[in-house]
Amino acid sequence: MDDEQIASSDELYETHTIVCAKGQEPLRIDKFLMNRIEGATRNKIQQAIEQERVLVNSRPVKSNYKIRPDDTIVVYQDYSPDLNEIIPENIPINIVFEDEDVLVIDKPAGMVVHPGSGNPSGTLVNAVAFHLLQQHPNLTEEDLNRFGLVHRIDKNTSGLLVLAKNSKALAFLARQFFEHTVHRRYMALVWGDLPDDSGTIVAHVGRNLRFRKLFDAFPEGDHGKDAITHYEVKERFNYTTLVECRLETGRTHQIRVHMKYIGHPLFNDELYGGDRIVKGTVFSKYKQFIDNCFSICPRHALHAYQLGFIHPETREPLFFESKLPEDMEGLIEKWRAYTSGSKR
Repeated sequence: MDDEQIASSDELYETHTIVCAKGQEPLRIDKFLMNRIEGATRNKIQQAIEQERVLVNSRPVKSNYKIRPDDTIVVYQDYSPDLNEIIPENIPINIVFEDEDVLVIDKPAGMVVHPGSGNPSGTLVNAVAFHLLQQHPNLTEEDLNRFGLVHRIDKNTSGLLVLAKNSKALAFLARQFFEHTVHRRYMALVWGDLPDDSGTIVAHVGRNLRFRKLFDAFPEGDHGKDAITHYEVKERFNYTTLVECRLETGRTHQIRVHMKYIGHPLFNDELYGGDRIVKGTVFSKYKQFIDNCFSICPRHALHAYQLGFIHPETREPLFFESKLPEDMEGLIEKWRAYTSGSKR
């Protein structure tokens, strides 16, 4: 389009982002959005505005707000498009915190977050649907579709994530992720001895141009979306390093892609080259040690261990921390023992 720029974000549930043209005439925002969003009705638009799911320049507005040139309008849906036809399943989940608005879960490695092609069931979302039905047996399928994923972590990444239990909470939390004000910290074991104790990785992240399953870093920014990862070294093991990663953005596979980009892929990351010996010796004893490490932690060594956000109703800050799971703890202990032995 030549009068505005329309994009979408895969960082949250589905959104529409509209940047008004410089010559935009004043117009009520509800009328403007009716003409710009396919299938939208005035009633739905006004409802979204009342629920603060429509932001102009990062702030909620009233239905009679008149848009101006260069306004940035973000519209959130009140449910995740991934959550259609949920099948409730009795799957154990580790609930860290729950009230009427939010649900914080410590996800184990190996669990897919949401249903999709190849994973119609057995996911975290299926488990949460069952949990909600146990609490409220009269919930309809439409009600279940109103709880939403605000962010995601990979199948083989363990750790904390938050879900919203209603539309207002979803919009409020999504805004925090969109504005990068959520506190997120990950622990990762990466290959190699990083040269600096801390650093920042800046490179767009987007789908690999040949293999759609993979993502890649694009330093020139001509493909993908902007992505920023800050890291700090926590412990060094000569051939591997334990780092804390802070996400400024939340792109798919961001930490995994960024670490590969700087030459330090995650330990045992089969998609990004970490499931082989990247640093170390050629001795068979060392190879056996690495094979044993892969057996202890048979997935990429990444754990979402801290999560903090502002509660959508009380407006109080909440903070959660998850200890390292047994596989990563065992892996790190094995490296500690190996490193201390090599120093003798």
